[in-house]
Amino acid sequence: MLNAWHLPVAPFVKQQQESLLITLWLAGDALPERVMLRYELDNEETALRMTRVRGATPPGITAWRGNVDLSSGQPRRRYSFKLLWPDRQMWFTPQGLAKFPPASLEQFAIDLPDSGPEWVADQVFYQIFPDRFARGSQRRPEQDAVYYHHAVGHDIVRREWDAPLTAEAGGSTFYGGDLDGISEKLPWLAKLGVTALYLNPVFVAPSVHKYDTADYRHVDPQLGGDAALLRLRENTRQRGMRLILDGVFNHTGDSHPWFDRHQQTGQGACHHPDSPWRDWYQFSEEGKALDWLGYASLPKLDFRSAGLKAEIYGGENSIVRHWLKAPWSMDGWRLDVVHMLGEEGGAKNNREHVAAIRQAAKAENPQAFVFGEHFGDARAWLQADAEDAAMNYRGFTLPLWGFLANTDISYDPQQLDAQTCIAWMEQYRAGLSHQQQLRMFNQLDSHDTARFKTLLGKDVARLPLAVVWLFSWPGVPCIYYGDEVGLDGNNDPFCRKPYPWRAEQQDQTLLALYQRMAALRKRSPALRRGGCCVQYAEGDVVIFVRVLQGERVLVAINRGEAQHVTLPPSPLTDGREWQRLEGEGELQEANVALPAISATVWRSR
Repeated sequence: MLNAWHLPVAPFVKQQQESLLITLWLAGDALPERVMLRYELDNEETALRMTRVRGATPPGITAWRGNVDLSSGQPRRRYSFKLLWPDRQMWFTPQGLAKFPPASLEQFAIDLPDSGPEWVADQVFYQIFPDRFARGSQRRPEQDAVYYHHAVGHDIVRREWDAPLTAEAGGSTFYGGDLDGISEKLPWLAKLGVTALYLNPVFVAPSVHKYDTADYRHVDPQLGGDAALLRLRENTRQRGMRLILDGVFNHTGDSHPWFDRHQQTGQGACHHPDSPWRDWYQFSEEGKALDWLGYASLPKLDFRSAGLKAEIYGGENSIVRHWLKAPWSMDGWRLDVVHMLGEEGGAKNNREHVAAIRQAAKAENPQAFVFGEHFGDARAWLQADAEDAAMNYRGFTLPLWGFLANTDISYDPQQLDAQTCIAWMEQYRAGLSHQQQLRMFNQLDSHDTARFKTLLGKDVARLPLAVVWLFSWPGVPCIYYGDEVGLDGNNDPFCRKPYPWRAEQQDQTLLALYQRMAALRKRSPALRRGGCCVQYAEGDVVIFVRVLQGERVLVAINRGEAQHVTLPPSPLTDGREWQRLEGEGELQEANVALPAISATVWRSR
């Protein structure tokens, strides 16, 4: 039997000036006579003969090394390994050994140089729905003014913080959270281990969710206005925290002056064919504006318009660039439903515009983080470098749901065993470069889904398993506000409950787990930037190892009954001394004893 090991990190990859040394480890009875490194030079497949390395390898391992010239070629270095015998060949890729060559996008990939924001992989993000997180102690009475909400045909509703959330008037019910409230809770977030914030929209808009933008250049007065965002920016900067805004550029709200359905300005595109903003939207022959998914209050923007492109991303002081400039100096954008943005009321030429948004952000701040919301497959945008990363629903959240909560994104039954879950996650990960994998935005849930705790139902004891997985899998973890204290809730609006700030309302055991895992990730370069190799995936058990230089972090997830597992021989884990850092599993050489419904983390250096 032949086994092969390679990850696009040290000790398998080493850069020496203008060369990249790539090493493959092999073990087995029938080793190949030759090994070729297949890589792409300016998109052309090129084969390099690898040489056998003598000494300095783990016992029983044969090492082969190849050298890639970094002075030419595209920054994304894709490669795989061709193993040759006198009468046959095999190929080794991120998904293992195969008898035929891989597709271009199924190879190992490493970005040298890496144009993405280098800082992202080291963060622990925290997503905040501003109205529901914290109410500032100095909140002004005018922030609680009641006004008529045209989209729902009645006044907005104001509720006290501890009043129960109901399904009535979900988009127009306000609890009074604001940006100063976030500022006041930064010490709490720092203690949790949070280093970066992602805020749902903060710009002027009539709804509580504020995805119906009425003014992209000012912060909603209910949230404290521009001054409150400046205070939050300064407070986060003092703590070394990053701050990301939500960019809703697929559509505006119908109360935006550009559209002005309710004739508050008298010049909007809705009622005036000669409006200067008329071509910023798409209208039918009957004069009806095309909207987003049937929501009349959310008219679609049409990026055929040169004026719109200049305003959103093209101009020196475009909206994208404005908020990245001083004094705001935001650290990037999360792009809402970015795959649907485009021309003629649809997504025509979508990636061209998404890439231009990213380029505009980079022109203002080369280290800006631009990532998109994709419930589906985001890899087409990532492989084209139209985005730095994406919300990793498809590659992390949904397989995790299927394995631990037995549901899919439509809340239909989906029962995945460990092997199927990992095959899904590994297949998705294989299409991305190593650096992209580290920037993928991993979440258990969000403002657009039911809370993971609620999805688990009777299997809520599995919740800690998901928390450990969140902090251990390649990608940057993001905590949806309240998850860390056990906040529950079904679909919108119930996944947007006010934060339970009283200690007796909080799951302190769960909170302590989040704090420990955030601290562990901070201490471990392998968890933040290492490669990942799945060691075992059968039935109820997943075991994987993160690898960087000499550090190893071994993670074992068992969703079922207590059991013993024997790990296959691996130079990544064999013969090492392990320290258990989390959980109650036992590890003796290759023998792993796992308690029922448990997650255990070991570390070796």
